[in-house]
Amino acid sequence: MEQVSGLLSWTLSRVLWLSSLFEQGAARQPRIMEEKALEVYDLIQTIRDPEKPNTLEELEVVTESSVEVQEINEEDYLVIIRFTPTVPHCSLATLIGLCLRVKLQRCLPFKHKLEIYISEGTHSTEEDINKQINDKERVAAAMENSNLREIVEQCVLEPD
Repeated sequence: MEQVSGLLSWTLSRVLWLSSLFEQGAARQPRIMEEKALEVYDLIQTIRDPEKPNTLEELEVVTESSVEVQEINEEDYLVIIRFTPTVPHCSLATLIGLCLRVKLQRCLPFKHKLEIYISEGTHSTEEDINKQINDKERVAAAMENSNLREIVEQCVLEPD
């Protein structure tokens, strides 16, 4: 009986020890996602508006809270960006979404899947634009246009 009690005690202590390791890992997880989200934000905050001399951060088109990162598995992450055009009828919202996509595809140091959306209720044609900026074929076709590509390059160019 003493052996059973000892074995039960040892097993229980191992279970408690392992559960504490799991809890520590779970507590670390949100911090890692926050760090990755800040890393994404640091990259997109300097993108310039296509019409104005300001950055997307200065115009509050993107904010820290507009970036979310979720772990897909140990090596892959889902990056979700919700941006807010300056006006509900902004004609350059698609171009802004394209700039966000290009900058992150080039610069993010970790494997990711990217979803970019206009913040709900902030643009008159948000559904159509969301489809365009998340369609790989449309993005590739847009980047084949030399005039459009030049504008995107100017917007994503890092400031001195």
